[in-house]
Amino acid sequence: MEIHLFLIGNTQQGNNSMLPKRVLAWLASVTFLCCPISQVSAQNIAQPIDLVSAVDRAIAGNPSLRAAGIQMQIQAARIEQASIKPRPQLELEVEDVLGSGSNDLLRGMQATASVSWVLESELRESRVSAARAGSSLVQSDIAIQRLDVAAETARRYLQCLELQTRLVIAGEAIVLAEAAVAAIDLRVNAGSTPTAELSRAQADLRRQQLIEEDIEHELLSANYRLAAQWGANEPDFSRVLGNLLETPEIDSFESFAARLEQNPNLERYLTAERVYEAELRLEEARNRQPWRVSTGFRWQNKTSDHGFVAGLTIPLGSQDGNRGRVAETRARITQSKLEREAEQLRLRTELFVIHQELLHNVHLAAALNNDILPLYEAAFEDTRVAYEVGRYSYLEWSQTQVNLLTARADLVEAAHSIFHNLIEIERLTGVSAVVPGLSQ
Repeated sequence: MEIHLFLIGNTQQGNNSMLPKRVLAWLASVTFLCCPISQVSAQNIAQPIDLVSAVDRAIAGNPSLRAAGIQMQIQAARIEQASIKPRPQLELEVEDVLGSGSNDLLRGMQATASVSWVLESELRESRVSAARAGSSLVQSDIAIQRLDVAAETARRYLQCLELQTRLVIAGEAIVLAEAAVAAIDLRVNAGSTPTAELSRAQADLRRQQLIEEDIEHELLSANYRLAAQWGANEPDFSRVLGNLLETPEIDSFESFAARLEQNPNLERYLTAERVYEAELRLEEARNRQPWRVSTGFRWQNKTSDHGFVAGLTIPLGSQDGNRGRVAETRARITQSKLEREAEQLRLRTELFVIHQELLHNVHLAAALNNDILPLYEAAFEDTRVAYEVGRYSYLEWSQTQVNLLTARADLVEAAHSIFHNLIEIERLTGVSAVVPGLSQ
């Protein structure tokens, strides 16, 4: 396992000018070298993966997205069906047969053959328009699913990166515990320290080793969850890339709020309104019943005469037989507009709450990194030196180590929250958390 001990040092903040909508793509550009021991042998030829590649693979291979793509084929079939013209009808009519007198048997027979068809050009166009509008709604749903898959992949990727960072801290804790055991062992052999302190230090070392094992197991599971996003049965990568502990520059709330109109859920309401408007035109067209025309040929058996016939069928009565559905569709248009307004308010409120949490986590990370960690590191070093000269007990030394490791874990948690909040904000604003151009 490769362990880089750069986590101990301070991280410079505010020096990254990347826009938040590209922050996780930027995050993926920095190599973070760490992988669980249990995976080294099984994945010694696997390559690391960055966030952009992970999302690209998820978009291309996610099982639920592949199933959603079939819906477009279904919708294309509906459009094709809506455009089919009604088939002409052949009508055969025989009169004055099997009667009596001059109409005995077939002597007075008159036979008519005619073809009729419906004049429904306007109705057919409205049907096709409604089907195409429905196709746009399906496209909006698929676009939302694509962004959901991208955001979920980013969340799982971030979880892997956090566990890799925690694994590094666990490795540092083991190094510190081993150093403590070695130092105490020297003092025990010299007779200046009771053996109880050595036992306590050895127990602390074993606990740190168990913590590392737990993180390795969690990381392996997280890698499996990430690989499942693109339909893989097991991880086909050695580790994820990125630097969790470098805080990006954060845009203002107003800047994020200005992008809320790009939210795909809001766009879906607009698409739904267009669908209802197309359906309204279709229902209104159905109110106007189509005319039917026919033309044909008539033959009279008695005289062997023949002639052409023609007919026209015109619907009578009121042209509002579909008024209930027309009223329903108009109500749905109004409902969709009101729901969109409610969704806008909900999204803006949620965006404000997440942005406040983001700012708090940025402040917390800065305080931990710039103020608290340096103090704990200094206290740990001073206590270690004091212990070696016999001024402090091991209990005091171990407590400063616990404080230092806890502060580092808190920094990792705050850093994870920063990027998690950015993913959620960018999902709310309709911009992909990974690929800037993925806004459809």
